[in-house]
Amino acid sequence: MQFEVSRITRSECGASEWEARVDLAAAHRLAVMHGFSEGIFNHLTQVVPGKPDRYYQIPFGMHWSEVKASSFMEVGIDDGEVKRGAGEVERSCYCIHAPIHKALPQAKAVFHTHMPFASALTRLEDPRIKEIGQTEVGLMDLIAYDDNYAGPAFEPEEGERLARVLGNKTVLFMANHGVTTVGQSVADAYDRLYYLERAAQVQLYAMWTGQPLKQLPETVVEKTKRDIGGNRFYDGPSPAQRHFDALKRILDRQEPDYAS
Repeated sequence: MQFEVSRITRSECGASEWEARVDLAAAHRLAVMHGFSEGIFNHLTQVVPGKPDRYYQIPFGMHWSEVKASSFMEVGIDDGEVKRGAGEVERSCYCIHAPIHKALPQAKAVFHTHMPFASALTRLEDPRIKEIGQTEVGLMDLIAYDDNYAGPAFEPEEGERLARVLGNKTVLFMANHGVTTVGQSVADAYDRLYYLERAAQVQLYAMWTGQPLKQLPETVVEKTKRDIGGNRFYDGPSPAQRHFDALKRILDRQEPDYAS
């Protein structure tokens, strides 16, 4: 049985709106593929192109494996009301995401998950990503750490607090909870989510050996921060966009209905 939802068709959207819907649907499907999802909870949202007072959200109860480009509601950032489409607005999604979208210019896309390896680190007294490898170093300057879990987020004030903690960063470790990544695009937010989970996984594996972690020398850390991604060697799309486009090609072969 299919989850019942009032769908928005391609003919009802402008080109930039439909492209955003396709990318956000891809992110939901990929999160299932990569083991980042948790039942019907957690949230991936994006500001509607050309409508800075609205963001895309799936109806509460839809599994991420069911999400299509036509699935998204448009939800008001200021009031949490459904402006287009139909379905229930999951409360904690609105209370976390809407204030972050509103407060931070780098947060056109906001992805919050309880993905297992990164979330495991948030349960530790010291959740910090360590300077022990290239991927880890590439993330370190992006991360803000929130050390105060106060329970489920059912009031917008919690999202406002999280936005202040995040500041000018693009990754948030949420103590005893999970993680959030933000980006100017879905590709940016998903790329950070992907490599954050990989870094957390490798760090935990290294910690589980019980051997001392091998810290990189400071000179190597600084060089790696400058050179990570190799942006200066390439023209055209960013590495994050190239990565996301490659992942979408996998979906095009395996789950093409995501783009419908």
